[in-house]
Amino acid sequence: MQESTVTVKGQTTLPRDVRAALGLSSGDRVRYVILDGEVRILKARSVKELRGVLARADQRPVSLDQMDEAIGSAASERAKPGA
Repeated sequence: MQESTVTVKGQTTLPRDVRAALGLSSGDRVRYVILDGEVRILKARSVKELRGVLARADQRPVSLDQMDEAIGSAASERAKPGA
């Protein structure tokens, strides 16, 4: 188990093993997620790094126009009485 000390300013140094496990380098950003009294530290990723994260081999990409059309169709369906 790794630990570090919190300074008067509320700062701490992430231990080397933690930085290595997260692949952190100088200047990288981290995120803190609080769940049920526990904190998880994650390496913050840019939007560019997220490209393709939801891609599936059996699914073709769709254009923004196709997305807008699908959203509009679903909204129209929900607006109909009895839907």
